[in-house]
This record gives sequence, structure tokens and C-alpha cells, in this order.
Amino acid sequence: MINIRKLESELWESADLLRAGSKLTSNQYCMPVLGLIFLRYAYSRYKMVEAEILKGRPSRGGRVMPVEASDFAAKSALYLPKEAQYDYLLNLPEDISAAGLVNKDGHNMNSLGEVVNNAMQLIEDQSEQLVGVLPKSYTDFSDEILSELLRIFNNSALDEVGGDIIGRIYEYFLNKFAKNIASDDGVFFTPKSLVKMIVNIIEPTSGVLLDPACGSGGMFIQSGDFVNAAGMNANSTMTFYGQEKVEYNAQLCLMNMAVHGLTGVIKSGDEANSFYHDAHNLDGCCDYVMANPPFNVDKVKAESCESAKRLPFGMPGINKNKEVGNGNYLWISYFYSYLNETGRAGFVMASSATDSQGKDKDIRESLVKTGHVDVMISVGNNFFYTKSLPCSLWFFDKGKTDSIKDKVLFIDARNYYTVVDRTLNEWSEWQLKNLNAIVWLYRGETDKYTALLEEYRSILGCAISFEESLHLLKEELKDLQKRAKIEVEHASRNDKKRIQAEYDKMITDKNEEINVAKEANWLYDKFGDGEYKDILGLCKVAYTTDVAKGDNKGGISIEEKGWSLTPGAYVGVAPVEDDGVDFEERMAEIHRELLSLQAESNDLMDTISKNMKEMGL
Repeated sequence: MINIRKLESELWESADLLRAGSKLTSNQYCMPVLGLIFLRYAYSRYKMVEAEILKGRPSRGGRVMPVEASDFAAKSALYLPKEAQYDYLLNLPEDISAAGLVNKDGHNMNSLGEVVNNAMQLIEDQSEQLVGVLPKSYTDFSDEILSELLRIFNNSALDEVGGDIIGRIYEYFLNKFAKNIASDDGVFFTPKSLVKMIVNIIEPTSGVLLDPACGSGGMFIQSGDFVNAAGMNANSTMTFYGQEKVEYNAQLCLMNMAVHGLTGVIKSGDEANSFYHDAHNLDGCCDYVMANPPFNVDKVKAESCESAKRLPFGMPGINKNKEVGNGNYLWISYFYSYLNETGRAGFVMASSATDSQGKDKDIRESLVKTGHVDVMISVGNNFFYTKSLPCSLWFFDKGKTDSIKDKVLFIDARNYYTVVDRTLNEWSEWQLKNLNAIVWLYRGETDKYTALLEEYRSILGCAISFEESLHLLKEELKDLQKRAKIEVEHASRNDKKRIQAEYDKMITDKNEEINVAKEANWLYDKFGDGEYKDILGLCKVAYTTDVAKGDNKGGISIEEKGWSLTPGAYVGVAPVEDDGVDFEERMAEIHRELLSLQAESNDLMDTISKNMKEMGL
């Protein structure tokens, strides 16, 4: 994540410098630049799949059989003809007109812009869903600027495969290029860890998946990865449908899906405004619905919503202008309505929606009484890339087993995350698995929980308890740090840097092991060998109604909580844990740090004063 943020900044600085030297506006410049990022990322995935195809490839006369487009189609991957491959474009001669290059129609090409346009057309020929989608305005660029952009985007960080990297970089550029688009009514990029959490709990395997606010396609990408990781082919078992009002986003979604080898039907523009249109006629037909819709949208035309149907619990509140003042419960109703009789839905929603009043509360009551609300998760601040707001993840399941049909699992994960930097948090891979494990135990899927414990034991490579393993690893880290300090201090000047780098690598690896042990211990300490129980401040299973709760079942019901779906209202507050820090010792350290900073500040002020005197100020 940190590498990607650094990459975004570097790419932007370089690309914007070139934009300033061109005659193009930001909007003219935006999509072509994203097209080049697409080309680079597509080439990275192409090389990875090509390596897989060449493993054990038959040879004829001592020569390995060349790869073909059909080989890539069999692996649900995008085939790139030679003239559309990034390294081909990167290594073209400076004088294109003298190189004798011809395009796909046999015409001579005289500029690098024509060559890149031709590459885009060749890729569109390989993918029906990309026809008319890729940018082809590269003749607007001078050869010098285009060549420099190709060089800038030839960055190894884009070789990271998995997740919605194009979407991340796209949003970053869009936010810089055209703020009026990026801040459109709560539309913003869905962070990878939220998408993964939704997919992990929904567990798509086969059938129809709809994202009616699909943006750059992150839900599709992650679902495809999930299905393929289970040993199936996502394009064979899944059918992807998307709606996206913003044309730019829809183009990017199709580019993103293509580079991951996925096919889908994406509709955009006014007909894809999900408030007013079921563009694919999927009401009641979906096995899975996943979305991160725009939050708190106002001024939604009530009559148009009613005529579009998909409102099984009735309309939210309407003002005197016949408008819905907040669209959150329109989305919630639509997501439920799209599901078939056993369908599952998972979506991101503004935290305020779990407890909103008026007509929203009436809809929520009807929704809870269906028994199809499955899991509710509270997410803390700073998970979104461009916003700091908290949110909730909602999950519906029309095919719940009888044992949990009248129950809802509440998880308060606001204090469970990994800090990426000052403004961004996420769930690590192990934290995602741990949260998922709570859901498995609630559903009675103890085999999955047991498999996770075995995965932890396998990685930690020891038969002792997770707590003991964590203690040993911390001691090993202290020892490594001591040895590093001694060896670097006693090393010759020539060797210092090398030895420091070697120890830095070992310390990083040890810290990663410690993080795994911490998460293993966190999970085992709460649920042992695999039995669900309510954990104060973390998770709680509540009954849907007082009737479901019954006199002999005890517990708490959602009905007695006024139909609130706010996890914090159920799980309570966890006791404050002793962090093992000696208060007096830590305060003494802080005092020493402050004195040191104050001394530095005084030195700087003296220097500034001296410089100003020398300048006669």
C-alpha cells in the first residue's frame, strides 16, 4: 500500500509536469494517461500468464511452441499482440516516420501517437467488451511527451498483481485532474480491504453477480480472484453485470476487467442511473449483489423511483418537492430486491443508516423481520482513500440456515485495523481472515476456522502455543536489533551500509512473523479451538425479534433495541487492556524527546536570525 501511494505521487508529479508543457487541458489529458497505465498493467499481467503457459510447453524440433491468443483465452487473460506490448512501444526508434511501421489497416505510421493508437485498436480487436472504450487520441501528444510518459509508467511497482491498482491510480489522477468529477455526490473509490471483506463473507462461487454502482470494477476483480483461487474459472461460473452513471468510471471498469481476463456487461450513462433504472432487468434474479453506492444522495425524484419499483418495504421519506432527501434506504431496498430466493448481498453504507429514524426506521424494521439480515460490521475512520468518514458493511442472506435464521451477527471492528500512514488505515490479510473466522463460527463452519489455525501454525512453524511463539519472536527481534547495532558500529566505513541493509531485511522479516503471531494469538485467545462466543467490545449475536428470542433463550433482540443495526449498541465496550508500558518511564522518555526538540528549535531560530542579519533584515 505504501509503495502504491509513493508510486501515485511520483507518477503524478512527472505526468503533470508534462501536461504543463502540452496544450491539452486536464480533461483531455486524463483518459489518455490512464490508457497508458492500462497498457503497462496489461503487459505486466500478460507476461505473468505467458510464463504460466510456457511451463511444460511442448516443443517441436527443439523449439518451444509459440503462445497464441487461444492460450490466453483458456486462462481468462487478455492477449496482447506484439505491437500492443509495452516493451515494444518503449523501445521504438526515435524517428517513427523512418522506421517503416504500418498500422493494422496497412497504412504507414509517422508518429508515436499513431503507433499507440494502433496498439489500442489491436487490443480492442482481442476483446469485444473493449470496443470503443480505449482512448485513441494519442496523436494530440508530441512524440517527445508521449515517449517520456511511456518511460514514466514503466515502473516495476505496477507489476504487483491483484486488487484494483488501476482503480487506485485512476482515482488519484482523477482527483488531481478534475476535482469536480472526483467529488461527485459521494462517489469515491472502494478500498481493497473493504472489497475483500465483502467478497470473503459473500463467498461467490457461481451465478449472477450485480454491482449497480460499479465504479472502476473492484468488486468484480476481487470476486474473480476469489472464484479462481477456489479452483474454478470465474468467466465460466460467474456472470458479471454492472451499472455506472459516470461514463469515465464505466470505461475504466471495462479496462480493469479486461486486464484481469474477466468479461461482463456494463451499462453507463442515464440509463444506468440505478435510482431510476434496473438496466439489466435483474430484479429478483441475482445470486450476489455487491456495491459501494454513493452515500447520502439528496434530491432523488420520488415518482421516478416508485415507477422503477424494487422497493419491497415502501418508499423512504419524501419532502414537499416530491424528492427523497436521503437515498441510502433506496439503495438498501434495491440491493435486497435484486436477490433471488437464496441470494446474498454485501455493501458499504454510511454509518448513520444503521440507526436513522422516520421512514428509514420502518423500512429497517420490515427488513429485520424478514430474517435475511446476516452480518453487520462497523468500520472505523480513515479506510477510504480520499475521505475520512466511518462506515458500515451490511450483509443479507436469503438462504440462511435454520440455526441462524432468526439471528444477526454484529461485529464492531472500529478498533481493529492496521495503520498504513497518518491518513489511511486498512485490514491486513490476517485481520481479514480473523474477521472472516468470526463469521464462519457464527455460521457453524468450524472446519474453515480449524484450517485457518493450521495455516497459522504452518507459517509460524512451531508446535508451541501462539502466545509462547509471540513471546519468543519478540525476544529474537530484540536480539537482532542488539546485534545489528553492535555490528554496524564496529564495521568499516565500506561495510556499514551493506551490513545495515542485511539487518534491516532480517528485522523486517521478523516483524512480519511477529504480526502473524499477534493475529494468531488474537484469534485463538478469543475463540480457542473453534467455538463461537460473544466477545465484549467485538462481536455479539442478537435475535431479530422478541418472539425469536423467546422466554427460554435469553440474549438480546433487535426489536428491544428499537430496530437499530448499529454494532456498538450490541457488543458493548471492551475492557481496557494493559499495554505493558511503564507510565513513569514513558513520560520520562517523552520529556527527554520534548527537550531535544526544543533545543533543535532554538538552534534553528538562532540560524534564521543570523541569516536575516546577514541579509540586512
